[in-house]
Amino acid sequence: MGHTPYGYTIKNGKATIDEAQSEQIKNLYKNYLSGMSLKKAAAEAGMETYHSSAKRLMQNKHYLGDNFYPAIIDQDTFDKASAEFLRRASLLGRLRRKAKIKPPSVPTSFVMAKIIKQYKDPKLQAEYLYSLIESEG
Repeated sequence: MGHTPYGYTIKNGKATIDEAQSEQIKNLYKNYLSGMSLKKAAAEAGMETYHSSAKRLMQNKHYLGDNFYPAIIDQDTFDKASAEFLRRASLLGRLRRKAKIKPPSVPTSFVMAKIIKQYKDPKLQAEYLYSLIESEG
């Protein structure tokens, strides 16, 4: 089993909310959504962490609640933060998503000249047949 996410403690085999840490998590979301940078939002929430660590905390779906962990934040807040990550990344030109390029289609039909010659060697016969292809459709 992995580590216990920040904001929770395990008591008698059950995850429970650590009230002080959960308030920091809620404040992290609130601060970030108010326009602060990730590092500043974390610092204002009382968490000394790096930019990437704050983002990882905010992307942790356990905070929404699941079969083991009780919810600390609601779905709407989580979704707003996710949308804000994308908005800011887009403004800064940091989205590394490549446009979906449609793969070239392979021709499935062609026009071929009349077969005149027959070779005993299969390789020569194949070369000859390929040379008879006049156009691909």
